[in-house]
Amino acid sequence: MLVSKFNQRCNPTRYMTGDCGGSTSRYGVLVGGIIAGASAMAALVLVCCFIKRHSSSMRKRKSMRRLLCEASCTVPLYSYKDIEKATNGFSEDQILGTGAYGTVYAGKFSNHRLVAVKKIKNRDHDSIEQVINEIRLLSSVSHPNLVRLLGCCVEQGEQILVYEYMPHGTLAQHLQRERGPALPWTVRLAIATETAKAIAYLHSAVHPPIYHRDIKSSNILLDFNYNSKVADFGLSRMGMTETSHISTAPQGTPGYVDPQYHQNFHLSDKSDVYSFGVVLVEIITALKAVDFSRAQSEVNLAALAIDKIGGGRVEEIIDPYLEPHRDAWTLASIRKVAELAFRCLAFHRDMRPSMIEVADELEQIKLSGWAPTDDGMFLSTASSFCSSPSSCNEKPRAASKSKRLVLVNSMREEAEVESPVSVQDPWFSEQSSPSANSLLGNVIH
Repeated sequence: MLVSKFNQRCNPTRYMTGDCGGSTSRYGVLVGGIIAGASAMAALVLVCCFIKRHSSSMRKRKSMRRLLCEASCTVPLYSYKDIEKATNGFSEDQILGTGAYGTVYAGKFSNHRLVAVKKIKNRDHDSIEQVINEIRLLSSVSHPNLVRLLGCCVEQGEQILVYEYMPHGTLAQHLQRERGPALPWTVRLAIATETAKAIAYLHSAVHPPIYHRDIKSSNILLDFNYNSKVADFGLSRMGMTETSHISTAPQGTPGYVDPQYHQNFHLSDKSDVYSFGVVLVEIITALKAVDFSRAQSEVNLAALAIDKIGGGRVEEIIDPYLEPHRDAWTLASIRKVAELAFRCLAFHRDMRPSMIEVADELEQIKLSGWAPTDDGMFLSTASSFCSSPSSCNEKPRAASKSKRLVLVNSMREEAEVESPVSVQDPWFSEQSSPSANSLLGNVIH
């Protein structure tokens, strides 16, 4: 009966109009209070989440800054605003290359300084470790053939590294004919020598020594004068002075990884020697380290080189552009470099030369193009300093020993003129290891 009377008083129409009597009014107030309380609680939760997230972000930023300071307090900190402006808002038109750990952009600061900006793609623990590792190592070394780290940025939740700009891209791009005509042999030999000196410096002049772990042609950058700059230290590790190796999980790029390191996890300076041996073979052949378009037995360039060089058939794999039979010195020097590469690619690390020995031998091969004459002058083979097939018809010329570098630089300038750099085509690094985020590319518009 009570229910019946309640229904009579509070039918849906009367309830919606609010004409339901005292009990229903109290019920409505109660429901409204619950809704208001729930809303307030939700708002409080959102505020707490925001504060927690902001606090977490602040803690991460402070932690990152602390790690940066621990890695090196000498590395300048750039503002995100300045870097964003320098790269036109990280425009796709500014992209120089992409890799597993980030994207590299061309940048130009207000003072007209050109830079390469690497924006880390993933911001997890591994990427932070890569960034800190690279900052720590690059800020502790100084060599004319190592790329320079100019600064970094840790604002807006981003991890950004700023490097000196390399206008002529990577050695790999030139060997694959992706950036103008092929490099002449003397330029290749000079690049190989400079690269070897840089690696030898890391192994012998730095204490504790530094093992790069990702030596490859796409990590060898070329400046305005085609000077070599070794880059990408994300995978590098400091060695132990009291032991010959350190134990670590093998990392690197397929085709360049030391097979003994891959087999027993023992990283040493000879692991870099093996990788550099592959680079030497690339310089001679202009072939990729791994190419599945080749015959199955020739997919791996190191294996192909060992077979051909070991069998005395190095002429079969020389880059046709080099035209080795044009003169005796070119062919002889290519053979010497091939023999050196063969020793670097030995399976057992104890059979490989040290990087100091490699650098010294390459320097001697490079200087062997200068033959002393009776009057104390030095005669260079014509083709050893030509920058193109057409310029190789010049007669040999004599020069004093003190002018060696002048002639080499002159040759490099000629190569620069005949190898124009595109300002349109971006470069993309090869599929490789987690550190395949090499730096450079095109001239900035």
